[in-house]
Amino acid sequence: MKIKAYIMDEKAIERAVFRIAHEIIEKNKGVDNIVLVGIKTRGWPLALRLAKKIEEIEGSRVPVFPLDITYYRDDVEKDDRAPLAVQSFDYNIKDKTVVLVDDVLYTGRTVRAALDAIVDQGRPKNVELAVLIDRGHRELPIRADFIGKNVPTSRSERISVRLEETDKINQVVITE
Repeated sequence: MKIKAYIMDEKAIERAVFRIAHEIIEKNKGVDNIVLVGIKTRGWPLALRLAKKIEEIEGSRVPVFPLDITYYRDDVEKDDRAPLAVQSFDYNIKDKTVVLVDDVLYTGRTVRAALDAIVDQGRPKNVELAVLIDRGHRELPIRADFIGKNVPTSRSERISVRLEETDKINQVVITE
């Protein structure tokens, strides 16, 4: 794949995480009932970064969990295995605000699958969505509450978020 444009470098990603952390705190009037849930693969390290930044700002630690939505996807054949999400996410979310964290919001199907996985864990007070990049092209009526950057794209383009934890570099690029 050929890189068409560089969207964010390491500093821009850091600034976006910092801003999103502040917005989460502000919208929820603190972090007392917040749970961060990072959608694997790249939502998980972003959720960890947000948790760290929130702790630096507020002085209190928020619970943070990975969420594997493979079993919940509508484009994957189902079988009788226990949902992977349930195996890695064991926390009582009743009356909590769950902030789902992902790298890119595109059609909304990943978020829909994550919502199904969350509901299987219990009934949260509410669910909010934080994404590093919103690229448009929704197929479902889903919107992010917290956005690092809006990047209008064509359907033929791809947004590639690369994070130190998974890719040994921090950057966001558009590829063709």
